[in-house]
Amino acid sequence: MTAPDAIWKLGQERQLARAAKDFALADRLRDEIADAGWEVIDVAASFELHKRIRYILADTLRAIKPVLNRCEIAITMIVSGFQEDAIETVKSIRAYCETPIVLFCLDEVGSLEDLVDETTVVIKVVEECGWGKAANALLQNVNSEYLVLMDPSTLFTGDAVSPALTELKKHEFSAVGWRGGLINLEDDWRSVDDKGVGEVDVLFSYFMALDRQAALEVGGFSTRAIYYRNADIEFSLKLRQTSGHLLQMDLPLIQDRHHGYHDVDETFREVQSKKNYDRILDRFRGKNAILSPRR
Repeated sequence: MTAPDAIWKLGQERQLARAAKDFALADRLRDEIADAGWEVIDVAASFELHKRIRYILADTLRAIKPVLNRCEIAITMIVSGFQEDAIETVKSIRAYCETPIVLFCLDEVGSLEDLVDETTVVIKVVEECGWGKAANALLQNVNSEYLVLMDPSTLFTGDAVSPALTELKKHEFSAVGWRGGLINLEDDWRSVDDKGVGEVDVLFSYFMALDRQAALEVGGFSTRAIYYRNADIEFSLKLRQTSGHLLQMDLPLIQDRHHGYHDVDETFREVQSKKNYDRILDRFRGKNAILSPRR
């Protein structure tokens, strides 16, 4: 990408300042160039300008380093295409709260880079990974006591973080969320019934607020889940199996078009959803003692 003429002019002025040994001016011009989103690199008797990457770029999942200063709660999202949805979701969050946000991109960053600021982090990893590995990378590297995992199709219509945090801080629930339900025993665990507010077997990651340490202690999400659907059911049941309690709440949220379901390849969606659910049935079906009280 070629730098704008105004940035080149600043680079030339900096080069002249360096030649005149006015290093204080050269440093100020370098900072001005950086503030405009460019990095100046000195080469023999000249300079080069490179677009400054504002997001975190790592070659592998292992190369990601902890993000955010230690905070009480952070919001995280896994973004796979449909960047405009994520942008609208971030805007809706910012209309009601200043909670730090971390976006994990499974493909191109694109215009998400423009969201980066003191409280918004964007991560892109070159290594290919599925939804489960991305969710675990967030659990492991977002430096917060509590963590919200939410979908870019979910929009805030009010402050959804404060009431969720209030419940988590009571230490009665390992996770609280907006949508969830009870495993349907009548159809042999093959579906989940939404029974509304109360203790549940399952929470969905449209908006799921977690005690991060409790989530890490059960091993996080399945690394075999390359697609989100049903991965959060499996994770919920892992929490229940270790006596973790889950709470479904009324929260000021709405859902826009869920591209992750409606606009992905149907065969991919059905095959991966079935794989995730087959694992759930193999591991948990019949273990009714781990379930919450029926209602």
